[in-house]
Amino acid sequence: MSQFIIADSLNDLDTVSKELVQKAKDALAHAYAPYSNFMVGAAALLDDGSVITGMNQENAAYPSGLCAERVALFSAYALYPHVKILKIAVTAQKRNEPDLTPATCCGECRQVLLEFENRQQAPIEIVMQSQDGKWVKAPSASSLLPFAFSNASL
Repeated sequence: MSQFIIADSLNDLDTVSKELVQKAKDALAHAYAPYSNFMVGAAALLDDGSVITGMNQENAAYPSGLCAERVALFSAYALYPHVKILKIAVTAQKRNEPDLTPATCCGECRQVLLEFENRQQAPIEIVMQSQDGKWVKAPSASSLLPFAFSNASL
C-alpha cells in the first residue's frame, strides 16, 4: 500500500488530479444509467495534454453496456492511437443525490487498463474515491492487479 497516495479530500490532491476529477464529474451528466441509476464518469489525460472523457453506457441486454473507464480508454485510442495515456480519474454518483459516491474501477476495467499499460509500455496513474470517502492515487493498473493475466500468460 505504500505506493498509493491517499488524500483525505479532493482538495488535498495535486492540481492536475483535481482538474481531471472535475472533468470526470462533468462526464456524469452524459452517463446512460436508466437501470442502475449509478452514473460513472471517467477522464483520461494523454501525454499531449488532451483529455478524453467517458461515461457508463448501460443496456437492457446486460452485460452489453460499457463502463466509463473503458469508454474513455477506447475513445482515446481510437482518436489518438500513438499517444500515451498518463492518468485516468473515475467518479460516481447515484441519481438524484448531490454528492459523489465512492467507486473504484471494476475488475474488467482494471484488466483493460493493464492491457493499455502493456501496449504503451508505461503505467497509467488511476485516481478514484475509496469506500471510506478518501481519494486514492494508484501508480498503475498493475498495482491494482498484482496477479494479472497478460499476453505473457498466453
